[in-house]
Amino acid sequence: MNKDKEIYQKRLERHYDELKWLYMELYNSMEDFEKLCEAMEEMYDRRKTDLKKQDLKREADPDWFKGHDMLGMMMYTGQFAGTLKGVEEHLDYIKSCGVNYLHLMPLMESPRGRSDGGYAVADFRKVQPELGTVEDLEDLADQCRLQGISLCLDFVMNHTSEDHEWAKRARAGEKEYQDRYFFYDSWEIPMQFEKTVPQVFPTTAPGNFTWLPDLGKHVMTTFYPYQWDLNYSNPVVFHEMVMNFLFLTNLGIDVIRIDAVPYIWKELGTTCRNLPQVHTIVRMMRMIGEIVCPGILLLGEVVMEPVKVAPYFGTVEKPECHMLYNVTTMATIWHTVATQDTRLLKKQLDTVYSLPKTYTFLNYLRCHDDIGWGLDYDTLAQWGMQQIPHKEFLNDFFTGRWPDSFSRGELYNNDPITRDARFCGTTASMCGVEKAGYCGDDYGMVQAIRLDLMLHAFMLFQAGIPVIYSGDEIGQVNDYTYKEDPDKMLDSRYIHRGAFQWHLTDNIGKEGTVQNQLFHGLRQLEILRQTHEAFRADAHAETYYSDDPALLYICRTSENEKLLGVFNFSQAVKILDWSIGGLNLVTGGDVAEEKRLVLRSYDFVWLKLEPEKPQEADAEDEPSEAISCSQ
Repeated sequence: MNKDKEIYQKRLERHYDELKWLYMELYNSMEDFEKLCEAMEEMYDRRKTDLKKQDLKREADPDWFKGHDMLGMMMYTGQFAGTLKGVEEHLDYIKSCGVNYLHLMPLMESPRGRSDGGYAVADFRKVQPELGTVEDLEDLADQCRLQGISLCLDFVMNHTSEDHEWAKRARAGEKEYQDRYFFYDSWEIPMQFEKTVPQVFPTTAPGNFTWLPDLGKHVMTTFYPYQWDLNYSNPVVFHEMVMNFLFLTNLGIDVIRIDAVPYIWKELGTTCRNLPQVHTIVRMMRMIGEIVCPGILLLGEVVMEPVKVAPYFGTVEKPECHMLYNVTTMATIWHTVATQDTRLLKKQLDTVYSLPKTYTFLNYLRCHDDIGWGLDYDTLAQWGMQQIPHKEFLNDFFTGRWPDSFSRGELYNNDPITRDARFCGTTASMCGVEKAGYCGDDYGMVQAIRLDLMLHAFMLFQAGIPVIYSGDEIGQVNDYTYKEDPDKMLDSRYIHRGAFQWHLTDNIGKEGTVQNQLFHGLRQLEILRQTHEAFRADAHAETYYSDDPALLYICRTSENEKLLGVFNFSQAVKILDWSIGGLNLVTGGDVAEEKRLVLRSYDFVWLKLEPEKPQEADAEDEPSEAISCSQ
């Protein structure tokens, strides 16, 4: 046996018993399991030599992605550079942003106008023709690897497009392919599902099934009618999708983002969310990855609060996803901006900080999707904020309908019956850059830029991987031209999916411009994050109590360093009595002599503290003198 085969066999032997046990639990077919193992070995044999070398290197350093030098950026290929070749040509710009983790939004072949932004895949092994070819994707992955950039791609495994070959053959009446989905001749069983399964988009795509009059059958469509849910109780589906997953990794994709993870397994009489079989499938994918391509990572899209998200990390002995999104914190950040009240955000952070430090979250302010106000309403109710009125307030604030609001954006999935809606807009527009620019309000622009930088400073102060949405580094505002495109005009999420404004990058070097202030302000913070050990994933993090709800205090402590971040979420100037000193990392000034700390509206400070720990709140939660403040 040659060395290459020996490596593979050792990896297989390490996971074989558990993989077989889990597979048999779901499918109870040793013959099918052996076929899966044969296919896995074949995919390993196809893996390029340089990818196998990278696998060995990362296998020896399994925490390679947890360094505080990681910085992500997510983008749409077409909107950023037109094609995959265009992205490759602009890698120098991406590198200038300090990015070493690049997430390209869905780019596999999908039907125009019925793709949900690329999440209705018609072919898992072809790229959208207007973006390039699979060979272009592989070339880009090769170049990213040479330049130290990890490439992330979405893997949409819950469903396929109705234009996928399987769906077409199912629609043509082939029973084998109908069994890969959920087809029913009558409404009897779908009706039973509807009794327990929540609706994802009750306004724009009500119900969980779609009637196909040409076939005389109902098909399960949890998200949109053109996205047919796959039946993972069929081993053929699992086999084929695992091969599609490994196909992407063999192109050189480093991070596989599993879309809509909680929805993968369906079972009558349940919510079809977060079922035990989902964890079985993800665990098997993790093991298959560690056998065939251990240099890759699984990123799970699980849109829930951290405590409910955490199970998708698995356990130390049986891990599942390597990384998960910190979704609820993102929504809570914007709630805090609107209310100027950090109490809920502090509680959220306390929960995150109580989780094991081995967990890696992706932190972000904005992404390709809308903001759903999935907040802790039980806690908010204790402070007089009721769910429906509070959601309406948030949406009024961020759409600019609330008096004196600086934000601009649009609602998504507005339901007048339930009075519920989500929100769409770019970071810059939500912070006031759009309004201030339109109104010629110089002071408003100062406030907007300061808020934008403060929020990014808060994001970068967290453990995990910070991810910037492409365009945020230059303050790109909402793009309303989507309303002129018949394929996009009904989906307000395209307001923050506009084409990258390359002409704005010309301003990065021009002193005083929005782009200059945001780009260089962000780069300074990112470099500081890379150079201080207290930002490491294993550093201790905790919040401090403040007698002013507009202020948030976070302390990060490593073996040799202590950092304190203070964030002012209000429009008011805060003057803090300050006796503990500290070096201001951003300005380089020492605050010891002043005996006070002044935070302008929406301001922040990162302080490197003296060795002694600042006085903390006592057991009765009274504020310490060090962090009391006057306005």
